[in-house]
Amino acid sequence: MTDRPVRVRIAPSPTGEPHVGTAYIALFNYLFAKKNGGEFILRIEDTDATRSTPEFEKKVLDALKWCGLTWSEGPDIGGPYGPYRQSDRKDTYLPFVEKIVSNGHGFRCFCTPERLAEMREAQRAAGKPPKYDGRCLTLSAEEVTTRMSAGEPTVVRMKIPTEGSCKFTDGVYGDVDIPWDAVDMQVLLKADGMPTYHMANVVDDHLMKITHVARGEEWLSSVPKHILIYQYLGLEPPVFMHLSLMRNHDKSKLSKRKNPTSISYYTALGYLPEALMNFLGLFFIQIAEGEELLSMDELAAKFDPENLSKAGAIFDVQKLDWLNGRWIREKLSEEEFAGRVLAWAMNNDRLKEGLKLSQSRITKLGELPDLAGFLLKSDLGLDASAFAKVKSTPEELVEIFNTVQPDLEKILEWNVETIEAELRAIADRMGKKLKVVVAPLFVAMSGSSRSLPLFDSMAILGRSVVRQRLKLAAHVAAGMAGSGK
Repeated sequence: MTDRPVRVRIAPSPTGEPHVGTAYIALFNYLFAKKNGGEFILRIEDTDATRSTPEFEKKVLDALKWCGLTWSEGPDIGGPYGPYRQSDRKDTYLPFVEKIVSNGHGFRCFCTPERLAEMREAQRAAGKPPKYDGRCLTLSAEEVTTRMSAGEPTVVRMKIPTEGSCKFTDGVYGDVDIPWDAVDMQVLLKADGMPTYHMANVVDDHLMKITHVARGEEWLSSVPKHILIYQYLGLEPPVFMHLSLMRNHDKSKLSKRKNPTSISYYTALGYLPEALMNFLGLFFIQIAEGEELLSMDELAAKFDPENLSKAGAIFDVQKLDWLNGRWIREKLSEEEFAGRVLAWAMNNDRLKEGLKLSQSRITKLGELPDLAGFLLKSDLGLDASAFAKVKSTPEELVEIFNTVQPDLEKILEWNVETIEAELRAIADRMGKKLKVVVAPLFVAMSGSSRSLPLFDSMAILGRSVVRQRLKLAAHVAAGMAGSGK
């Protein structure tokens, strides 16, 4: 372990809805900093310019703040080692890349995406793991200069030892030994001049004086690359700690394809942030039965990074529900409960926007629950009878839901206009009238064929809730098709 003042970080990529896995890793780092009197830092890793958006960055910051996490340095508050957004640090990385190349530890690669795709396909066909074959490794300096002068696109790759293995000690897994022949010649600098995650990660952690890197176990296989980069640059690596992934009950990786994973989903359904952090924090501590209800300070007091489990952290929604119910009943006063309910209903202007859409559609206030109540419901109780007034066959319903779900995921900015444009485009691609596509979506969103305007409703509900409701509707439709209804 290092004897430097503890500095840890969470470094999410703003490429989608913030995942509960991000909160899980962030909480560990936050508790580790509190336990060791250290600093917890937020850094935005947006080197993927095609998928990173300001909207998703804001969602990341909002979600982590909602979780009750605070950081001493970050893109929103600054700090002594900024900027804290990788896209603002582009010029920082080039000298480090050039040092690796000039010292003979990196090389220019001119292979086209098409050539690399063919190479990987051939390797898979031969039963080999896909990795760079070293074609550009032996190019002469003269040829490299000539091709670069001609404007040929190029990336920088790192060299990998041809013999032996990388040995290191992980804070969770202990001694690890990974053969060098299992490590790819990683791209360090992309053709657009931006570093890859691996290069930027190492440089930023060094410049920000990060002492401990705690992240998910899926990054364990990348440690040899990172250690090699540190060695090539003559720098001291941090202490690595790789946490077990959160998993479903069947031990499969927690993913949005199977279960709701967005923090915004749990916010929308009315989970308390204290309960979610309590639930996630239990993965990092040892407690006796009856001690489950813990505040952030109590989690920090019991936190023991030396005694972490390598077994998968099971994301048990029933346990989360149980904890959330206990927090509502046992930790909130009547006044606090009322305040939480109002804040939840007004989150993202949900109630305000719903009332605005409802005003011209009712004759008395008592009609509001039936018309707009779906905006606040956690479960619509959807079944086959809900689709009775929809003219499409069950098979057509399955086709519509299975087409709409993945296509809506492509929307970068989630609003009424983008949702309408995408659904119109979907109808065109499917060769169906728009009303045929949207009719079952009314039911999927509201549980009824009569509700508020669809596009507005989907915008208010939010991407993560829409995703889950479409998934449940598709499940109902598949059951209808299977039973011949």
